[in-house]
Amino acid sequence: MATEIEAWITRPQSDGVFSLEQELNEDGSCGSEDLNELEVNGNWTPQEKALHEAKLKAKAKRRLRKSSSRDSTRESLSESVSGEPSTDPHSPKGKNAVNDRKSRTGKGRGLPKKGGAGGKGVWGAAGMVYEVEEPDLKDPNYDESAQGDTVYATVVPELDEKELEKTINPIVQEYFEHGDTKEVEMLLKELNLGHHRYEFSSLAVSLSLEGKASQRELTSRLLSDLSGNVLSQDDMKRAFDKILKELPDLILDTPEAPQMLGQFIARAIADHALAMSFLDCYKGKVDCDHARAALDRASVLLSMKSGIMRLDNVWGVGGGQRPVKHLIKEMILLLKEYLVSGELTEAEHCLRALEVPHFHHELVYEAVIMVLESTGNTALQMMVKLLKAFWQTGLITLDQMNRGFQRAYDELPEISLDAPHAHSIMETFVDLCFQETVITKQLRDSCPTSRGRKRFVSEGDGGIVKT
Repeated sequence: MATEIEAWITRPQSDGVFSLEQELNEDGSCGSEDLNELEVNGNWTPQEKALHEAKLKAKAKRRLRKSSSRDSTRESLSESVSGEPSTDPHSPKGKNAVNDRKSRTGKGRGLPKKGGAGGKGVWGAAGMVYEVEEPDLKDPNYDESAQGDTVYATVVPELDEKELEKTINPIVQEYFEHGDTKEVEMLLKELNLGHHRYEFSSLAVSLSLEGKASQRELTSRLLSDLSGNVLSQDDMKRAFDKILKELPDLILDTPEAPQMLGQFIARAIADHALAMSFLDCYKGKVDCDHARAALDRASVLLSMKSGIMRLDNVWGVGGGQRPVKHLIKEMILLLKEYLVSGELTEAEHCLRALEVPHFHHELVYEAVIMVLESTGNTALQMMVKLLKAFWQTGLITLDQMNRGFQRAYDELPEISLDAPHAHSIMETFVDLCFQETVITKQLRDSCPTSRGRKRFVSEGDGGIVKT
């Protein structure tokens, strides 16, 4: 048996398994004395011998798996194969350091993480030199106070075609009420019209074509004031080019659109909002009859003697900006034309065109004076009919009606000097107006009566009461 054990020990090693002699020396629990004892007893059976050998091999494999790294394992195996003595794991030099960062699980290469530069509280690998880094604006730790002055700017998105009309129409409609071009300029500067800036002029002109003469005058003034500040001559040119192309659609709602557009073009050229060469660009190049009519109208107005100076009143003086004497003449002419033609619709249209609802009491006063100075009942009946029509449509309000009659009451003594029967005519006219519900009962009762003195019975009268 001793001979077989010695043969097994001297057998070449394979598969990284330690020799029995090395294993027994490393274990320390089974030395040469134990083997000698086993030889002396000689009680080994083949089964016990095989079992003992298997235990030794398993123990050697467990020790191999407990090695700290593969490199150390390869190194120990190479040393054992070459025959060099291996390092004793129980010696102080062979023991692993307490703070060693090598893997204990048998995974990895046994090297420290990140080359020794990782972990909590680590500044990096030894000898590492950090370069100067440029500040990153997206860095959450970016300090803007240390980077110099910061400029803040408000970004306004550009209006698209759908939002443009919805935004500009209220601005133009409000301008027709207050007439302040400075406010419109301020509102436009707050908007980002972008390359659609020229469409403001085209929309403003299109809206004024459907409005009154006073609104067209305000639009011409607006284009003149915005020229050079908000709108350039190129923007004006593009705007009128667009309107000329849209004339076939505009005349459906405004039949006089070509003539009005021609006046707009002439006024814009006179105000230096549009270049003089605008008309020259279209000579011989216009196929649309409506556009040709508009350009011809503008050319005629500009070619007139002192035409540019007169173009300031191309739309007339609108509304309350007209002189009082001019408004009085217009109302007297309106009443005279009505007495001749008898057309209530035309009279109402002319009164609305004056755009002076605060001055309608003058029409009532002039109508009463014409009745007092007329002969016969024709004028009286027609004026009652006219005032009734204006009262029912709301064109003349209660306040304007009362003010007109009261002015006639106050001047009745002076009127009676030229018209002796003024008091009686006034009483008849007031009674008819009250019957037609044109005036109130209080206004009728305040009408002055005749001041003639009544005489009673006197000598030679025969008892007859004289007036």
